[in-house]
Amino acid sequence: MSNSIFAEIVAAIGALAVAIRHGGENKSPVYGSKPDIPAPKAQGSIPTLKMPTAKGWEGDHKPTAAAGLKVNAFARGLDHPRQVYVLPNGDVLVAESMGESGKPSSLFDHAMSATMQRARASGTSPNRVTLLRDADGDGTAEIRHAYIENVRQPYGMVLIGSTLYVGASDALLAYPYDPAATKITTPGKKLMDLVPGGHWTRNLIASKDGTKIYVAVGSLTNIGDAGIAAEENRACIHEYDIATGKSRIYGAGLRNAVGMAWEPTTDVLWTVVNERDGLGDETPPDYLTSVRDGGFYGWPYSYWGVVDDRVPQSAAHPASKQDHPDFALGGHTASLGLSWVPEGTLPGFPAGMAIGQHGSWNRSKLSGYKLTFVAFENGKPVGLPRDILTDFLSADEKYSYGRPVGVAVAADKALLMADDVGDVIWRVTGA
Repeated sequence: MSNSIFAEIVAAIGALAVAIRHGGENKSPVYGSKPDIPAPKAQGSIPTLKMPTAKGWEGDHKPTAAAGLKVNAFARGLDHPRQVYVLPNGDVLVAESMGESGKPSSLFDHAMSATMQRARASGTSPNRVTLLRDADGDGTAEIRHAYIENVRQPYGMVLIGSTLYVGASDALLAYPYDPAATKITTPGKKLMDLVPGGHWTRNLIASKDGTKIYVAVGSLTNIGDAGIAAEENRACIHEYDIATGKSRIYGAGLRNAVGMAWEPTTDVLWTVVNERDGLGDETPPDYLTSVRDGGFYGWPYSYWGVVDDRVPQSAAHPASKQDHPDFALGGHTASLGLSWVPEGTLPGFPAGMAIGQHGSWNRSKLSGYKLTFVAFENGKPVGLPRDILTDFLSADEKYSYGRPVGVAVAADKALLMADDVGDVIWRVTGA
């Protein structure tokens, strides 16, 4: 049986399971600093599988921008762009990578593999960083170079002085940076070993003084299914000291923290986190949170102070002493991208965080699949999320035209967002 036919069968079975399992369940998104999280509804060992087929954008079709904004393609024809990083000279680096297709060992593994490949969520990773340049300033990058090649699943990128750091799935790498060069051929210098597999994205952000790099590493499994020992140095944010070459865990209990950004009025690190599966459409919600040095945010033992009774509890991390996230973003949104957006960047939007929501695969009504925004006041999120870009899904939820991922503010103050199904970098400005 071909993979595509098997994927269609899996999708049909998944639709039936969704109808049976989620009848009458609360499907309203859970938002805010004091979320009303529905009681858990255990789904057993097989989670809900509902994933739209990747279709991409055809012709002039594009996402819908919020009122007062407009969107154009900054670059098309990329290969699974995941993260964007803006260099001081205005050039834009794009990490092109995807989840690696493993060797399924069970029928469920085969179902997951077929589902993810149908959605273009896994396959043969491009393993490349591409440089884009808009030399004439018209909002479209007309110059493109393969900047770094043959890096295992590159994701995070950060420039400090004359060194470009890249987060590969298996290592933190350092490269010499020359603003006049359009390609780096020098092999990356390994600074820190990272464990590949599982949640594989390794995002990076530098400290304000440029002496440290924060490295986000997701969990191997959903709730420590392979044992806690297999999760060592995972589900956390590491702090790497450039001068000493030493690292430590800065924040832990973060199942899959990906996007990171500094809130400028408090100089506090914030991240977006993908929470656990198998407890229902909105249980628990993904979240946006500040990260306290030495903080522990619950995974896998609890969420928002609620004990997950599927997991053997830890005396070292009782639920009563775990840090609570700051702001719920809705269940299974797969919030991956995060960028601070200064006031005045987008007309009609205050200062706050832009969040690329890759979208769900494991709930009865799909969530995410949009670029959203959370306003900040006095260093904290306020109000409800506001959408910046929408309509990445077909109305019947069968197809995805695109899936939002990394976000960054460009040199000209436009907002850039990577779309790894549409193979586009979208550019958002005032209308």
